[in-house]
Amino acid sequence: MPPRYRYEQIADDLAERIASGEFQPGSKLPSRRELIEHYGVTEPVIDRAMQVLRIKGMTETLPGVGVFVAE
Repeated sequence: MPPRYRYEQIADDLAERIASGEFQPGSKLPSRRELIEHYGVTEPVIDRAMQVLRIKGMTETLPGVGVFVAE
């Protein structure tokens, strides 16, 4: 398997956590700051991972409020 970008690994991890029910539909994901600390990465990496989940239709973003698991 070819090497993967860190944002892809994070997006996959969060997708697995959503699929497992750790994050229920309609629930708010941890804040950007919490994710940065949890994964030990920079803000642009988390932003890119969030973009991947949004494109896949797994999350919805409410500016100034947070990122939520899609219903």
